[in-house]
Amino acid sequence: MNQYKKVAFYTLGCKLNFSETSTIGRSFENAGYAKVNFDDTPDIYVINTCSVTENADKKCRQLVKKAKKINPNCFVAIIGCFAQLKPKEISEIPGVNIVLGANEKFNIVEHIESFDSDDVVISNESIKKTKEFVPAFSMGDRTRSFLKIQDGCDYFCTFCTIPLARGKSRNATIAETVAQAKKIAQTDVKEVVLTGVNIGDFGQGGEETFFDLVKELDKVDGIDRFRISSIEPNLLSDEIIEFCLTKSKRFVPHFHIPLQVGNDRLLKAMRRKYRREVFADRVRKIKSLQPNACIGVDVIVGFPGETDEDFMDTVNFIKELEVSYLHVFTYSERANTTAIKLEDSVPMNIRKERSKQLHILSSKKKRAFYESQIGKNETVLLENENNEGTMYGFTSNYVKIKTPFKANLTNTFQEIKMTEIDRDGIVKCEFVN
Repeated sequence: MNQYKKVAFYTLGCKLNFSETSTIGRSFENAGYAKVNFDDTPDIYVINTCSVTENADKKCRQLVKKAKKINPNCFVAIIGCFAQLKPKEISEIPGVNIVLGANEKFNIVEHIESFDSDDVVISNESIKKTKEFVPAFSMGDRTRSFLKIQDGCDYFCTFCTIPLARGKSRNATIAETVAQAKKIAQTDVKEVVLTGVNIGDFGQGGEETFFDLVKELDKVDGIDRFRISSIEPNLLSDEIIEFCLTKSKRFVPHFHIPLQVGNDRLLKAMRRKYRREVFADRVRKIKSLQPNACIGVDVIVGFPGETDEDFMDTVNFIKELEVSYLHVFTYSERANTTAIKLEDSVPMNIRKERSKQLHILSSKKKRAFYESQIGKNETVLLENENNEGTMYGFTSNYVKIKTPFKANLTNTFQEIKMTEIDRDGIVKCEFVN
């Protein structure tokens, strides 16, 4: 298959997928392929799929159709969580050539170069055989890199397919993970986001822990900021919070903590490993040490058996919490999960209405958090321009900043004073000399 020389990638889903796509992209470049944009008539398309977002099948079909429209003779490879869960379904999408599961995706170049078939090839082992941890980090964005520190999950929450798509919780050693961070430190990247499926489970109860990793990464020169992407409340210990907020040189005051629901009966039905008071305690601990810390929250609406009273429990609980924004997910049925067998399914129109209510609450929370920052001085890491001659960036505590574009400020840290919130909900600033 040496005639194929141009390859394009499309990633659906989470930061972990982006880190893996980027690593897979480098394996193509090392093999002599040119990485191009989706619209640049590539010879090969690699679509990295997700099983968490709704309509995974629909999105996959749309992308394959789009690829075939751009280049009718292109070769289409599908990888990722959806490819592990539903390989046969994907193989039946017109235009797909190869479907690679969780174990096989990192050897994609070899699979493609040895491809010799008129039929669709599925290479997909049982997820129980997926035991190796493959390191990954994203490159291409000068400002930020997603560093994969962990993969898989042992929790089996009743609504989630991730353990079926990614296998058991696993990671490299701290030394190997720090070595990956040092590779990133040799580039222009200023900020690293730690990513995985359940990153707080790093070490899985062995001798090395996530807290040990955090302390070692904090010593890595050449990276100015580390950001924790998402961590379970039961794994976010006091010592992690205290280190990140009071002792660390590089970890920023920003935590993203999945709540899912603010009702203990539903948390138990979801098989979550905490109750809501633990979550409230984590938020109080963070805010007591750093009142300006940003706290993001994942919430699910419409889980089976969620009554109006249960939903209002969640709404009122979140209203009382000093959190900064929400990521709202509408529950959707997933094959091979326990939740699909539960009774009292919530009608879709009610799920959508509840989602709307929580999106409104999220906007209010974010606005209140941003307003609390007006008049304060912070350090912003500035990124590229957009079409209107504006550049954006984020403060350490994740406030989005905008300012007129100046090329020499791209990928630099600037001291700013936050002055006002514009009509798009973004904070304007003035530079502090």
